[in-house]
Amino acid sequence: MEAVLQTKGLLYLPSKPKTRAFYPLPQGGLRHRFNSFNSLKPKPLEGLSLSLSSDGFQKFQGFAKKPQLISQKNRFFPVCKAEAAAAADGVPLLGENESPKFMGIELVTLKKIIPLGLMFFCILFNYTILRDTKDVLVVTAKGSSAEIIPFLKTWVNLPMAVGFMLLYTKLANVLSKQALFYTVILPFIAFFGAFGFVLYPLSNYFHPTALADQLLNILGPRFLGPIAILRIWSFCLFYVMAELWGSVVVSVLFWGFANQITTVDEAKRFYPLFGLGANVALIFSGRTVKYFSNLRKSLGPGVDGWAVSLKAMMSIVVLMGLAICGIYWWVNHNVALPNRSKKKKEKPNMTTMESLKFLVSSKYIRDLATLVVAYGISINLVEVTWKSKLKAQFPSPNEYSSFMGDFSTATGIATFTMMLLSQWIFDKYGWGTAAKITPTVLLLTGVGFFSLILFGDPLAPALAKFGITPLLAAVYVGAMQNIFSKSAKYSLFDPCKEMAYIPLDEDTKVKGKAAIDVVCNPLGKSGGALIQQFMILTFGSLANSTPYLGGVLLVIVLGWLGAARSLDGQFTALRREEELEKEMERVAVKIPVVSQDESGNGSLTSDSSSLNPTGGDSAGASTEPSSPRNV
Repeated sequence: MEAVLQTKGLLYLPSKPKTRAFYPLPQGGLRHRFNSFNSLKPKPLEGLSLSLSSDGFQKFQGFAKKPQLISQKNRFFPVCKAEAAAAADGVPLLGENESPKFMGIELVTLKKIIPLGLMFFCILFNYTILRDTKDVLVVTAKGSSAEIIPFLKTWVNLPMAVGFMLLYTKLANVLSKQALFYTVILPFIAFFGAFGFVLYPLSNYFHPTALADQLLNILGPRFLGPIAILRIWSFCLFYVMAELWGSVVVSVLFWGFANQITTVDEAKRFYPLFGLGANVALIFSGRTVKYFSNLRKSLGPGVDGWAVSLKAMMSIVVLMGLAICGIYWWVNHNVALPNRSKKKKEKPNMTTMESLKFLVSSKYIRDLATLVVAYGISINLVEVTWKSKLKAQFPSPNEYSSFMGDFSTATGIATFTMMLLSQWIFDKYGWGTAAKITPTVLLLTGVGFFSLILFGDPLAPALAKFGITPLLAAVYVGAMQNIFSKSAKYSLFDPCKEMAYIPLDEDTKVKGKAAIDVVCNPLGKSGGALIQQFMILTFGSLANSTPYLGGVLLVIVLGWLGAARSLDGQFTALRREEELEKEMERVAVKIPVVSQDESGNGSLTSDSSSLNPTGGDSAGASTEPSSPRNV
């Protein structure tokens, strides 16, 4: 008999099953019927070993035996599982085909993730080329210097960014999502192509060089930065468009589209991979900039090597932009969008004054805001000063661009490595140490950089033994400072900042993030530029204000470290409080336990009866002490 059961197992379906083989089904829903079945005790099958093969069960998972439903004649009939149970177990229903997979990933998911990865690669490949090129244009242009950058960020970049976002909001109300995507990205592609082939070659004809020279003679050299914006206005426009590519195309278009077509589970699994892919794009684009910047070496005399390099790089930007549009079109026509809940979460719309009041009211939020503002100011103070020394060392646009290509490649490699190490740092040393690494890196490298600028002459004999000048040493140390600080920011500072919101209550979490977005992000970005503008107008030039900028950087980084230390204590206390509350909630919950009677059959009892085994319950349970076991 045992062999017969093993052969047929759960695969046996009678051709004409009779209803008399089952217990009478009471009227009511499915839950009522199953509960009534559980109250009936089937007679055990004497002398029969029911060692049904698990292989048979695996081959036909849509069915399961229900011993409670078997008649007294010991005849077995398979009973279909409820659809909810099958779905909960992750088992496909009868007649439902399992989704095809490749390397453990569903093909439906791969149709979304692979195009998104390619889009992200193309967008960041372009961004690296544009970021390196914009600095070369405005810093090495005739009649300009690195002093133009603080004025450019404050008085041109910021107003155009605000204006663009207002225009984007208006367009989003009247255009479909696909039309909005093309309407935003195509003007970027057209501008960069036109700049390389039209605007830059003809820049000498429409730049007001004579007017800028007259204003410079009247106002003096301390106004070199503001006047340079007028002198090379087309280069400044390129600078702003390159900055907007990073904030608009990456943050608004790509991530908005990615969040539209992916589910939460897919995002948790694949979004971190996009960060690693971004640094791969950084490495490849840095090599591309390096290659085209060295083209001038193979050109004849009298040829503008920078113009040739610019045309080649802008051609790549246009091709990559068109590839982004093509991938976007393919996804929209071949990938089904996931179902979304129409319920919207309310987000507090805080004004600037309300945000400031909320920041002042909470010490935790003040410390978190200090971290955000301090990073923005510190990186700007060092970066602009470094770029002024970079121009002095590499005055040619091609040499400057070639160095920036190496810089981008090194930044990508360092960030990729730091992202792989960041998880180990968090696990080994905790949040506090991870939060202090970025300001510590900025402090140490900043001290070395400003020391080489201020005390370069006494160090010249020692540096000459290594074959470098104090200026070149300052350029290399400044490059290391930017590389390590940016890699630490992407891999440690940003995760620490987001993790700091987690233990807060929901109201403080939402309002605190809104306040920091409204006040602290713009203040951090423009704060460094405003300090530099004040120094330049006060002391006459960026070089004269270098000692004071170093002192300001030291004060800001020390304040940053103090805020990180304070926030670490509060963060740890909140985490312990959260864990204690969870433990208390777990203890307070009634945990069902299993007690066994004399016959060995288990029955569910409450935790109160298990804690007081000598007391009987209302159902007349056995008064013998039971052995509670958590279910």
